Amino acid sequence: MTTFDELLATAPPPDLRRATAELNLLKEEVSRGPDPDATRRQHAKGKLTVRERLDLLFDPGTFTEIEPLRRHRATGFGLEDRKPHGDGVVIGWGQVHGRTVFAYAHDFRVFAGALGEAHAAKVHKVMDLAVSAGAPLVGLNDGAGARIQEGVTALAGYGGIFQRNTRASGVIPQLSVMLGPCAGGAAYSPALTDFVFMVRETSQMFITGPDVVQAVTGEEITHNGLGGADVHAGMSGVAGFCYDDETECLEDVRFLLSLLPQNNRELPPEAHSADPADRRTDSLTSLVPADPAQAYDMRAVIEEIVDEGEFFEVHEAWARNVVCAFARLGGQVVGVVANQPATLAGVLDIHGSEKAARFVSICDAFNIPLVTLVDVPGFLPGVDQEHGGIIRHGAKLLYAYCNASVPRISLVLRKAYGGAYIVMDSRSIGADLSFAWPTNEIAVMGAEGAANVVFRREIAAADDPEATRARLVEGYKSELMHPYYAAERGLIDDVIDPGDTRRVLIRSLAMLRGKHTELPDRKHGNVPL
Repeated sequence: MTTFDELLATAPPPDLRRATAELNLLKEEVSRGPDPDATRRQHAKGKLTVRERLDLLFDPGTFTEIEPLRRHRATGFGLEDRKPHGDGVVIGWGQVHGRTVFAYAHDFRVFAGALGEAHAAKVHKVMDLAVSAGAPLVGLNDGAGARIQEGVTALAGYGGIFQRNTRASGVIPQLSVMLGPCAGGAAYSPALTDFVFMVRETSQMFITGPDVVQAVTGEEITHNGLGGADVHAGMSGVAGFCYDDETECLEDVRFLLSLLPQNNRELPPEAHSADPADRRTDSLTSLVPADPAQAYDMRAVIEEIVDEGEFFEVHEAWARNVVCAFARLGGQVVGVVANQPATLAGVLDIHGSEKAARFVSICDAFNIPLVTLVDVPGFLPGVDQEHGGIIRHGAKLLYAYCNASVPRISLVLRKAYGGAYIVMDSRSIGADLSFAWPTNEIAVMGAEGAANVVFRREIAAADDPEATRARLVEGYKSELMHPYYAAERGLIDDVIDPGDTRRVLIRSLAMLRGKHTELPDRKHGNVPL
């Protein structure tokens, strides 16, 4: 087949028709990509090509590519003889569920997707356009990092990406989809974005690879063992979502985009729900045990409350003692933060606090109301937690809630003890409305612990310490921990029938839809990072 370059070298001066034919030939070559062997190698790794991925991301026929003909200007190390169009990245915009979304996508078949000056300039271009147009940005990452042959110029290109990630933070949604390797400084761009998706076996993220780790520390580890999808989804918390294949991954990218607003000046898109707003949730009384020490799955509670029982959990495999999820109530998108009694009894710890704080901040940035379901016995005690900075990390969640100006509703299902009660969006830190079920226990600590502190001497001096302790525990419960104690003091807006939970939440959200908060005049707060 005659290539465009061969045709251009032998052709006479073209007229418009010939020029158009040559343009179409060139565009076809660019779209087809490098030699077929490169495509076969990509597929052999279980990976799709760049345009196959874009076809899955965007509504059919809506993607518009820009700068497809760009070439690098570098020389040396053989680069002057290799100047493929596009320079290893495809940029442009299209429609996802009928709404504009921008994207850049690495083409691993060209320079292994490595970033050089021209490549970086294209990414900068689409990032700037996304912010200017006020639309989400999706990065399909499958690249080998900085292009070594271009030296510091490539590193400067990454600097421009990081700066744009930071300036776009909280302005437009930024999603990073990891579909191949991402090593060194390149890993920081995804870390700066709002959500990170990864695919098992084919995507990895790390600052230093296995060879360097072994050389420096003597530790032997595989690429996936060091920075694979399951590692970052379940251990480090870098990835919010993890999948077995690219098709499933990109389907969920589309779904998440359907829940997010275009930018921070818009509300999330509403959707009609056939699930009645006044539907009773009587099954909650059997899902949640009255005994505060008995475990249950909070996700079953969320499923019962939200529209059609559908919710989209973030960081499902990391910090499982806290559940963070997007859902709809009465067609309105909400962010749900909930303690998970099925894991660590639902306590707050370092990772759980960080996970929830990040989620609360994202919801607040993009005008997504917060619903907090509280069943928390406190913060996790232990030397490791204290030395690991539970005070500082717990303060991140406290800061995120106190700083949030979106509608905020909290519901105490059972226990809510000590500082953890305050941190889980209590009325005292600014929740707009706070409700509780008739099984709630809101107190400084559990009755057993409180009695041991308050009545320590009396119990020790008693002829029958155990009987005395039991009597004093019951007395403490009846006086300070009965389900109406907080409501009598105005710290709970109402004690509700669990069967009314869905109706109460939807009515409250409708009332708060026009909420407006005057924020202090400041450059920014000092988050306890």
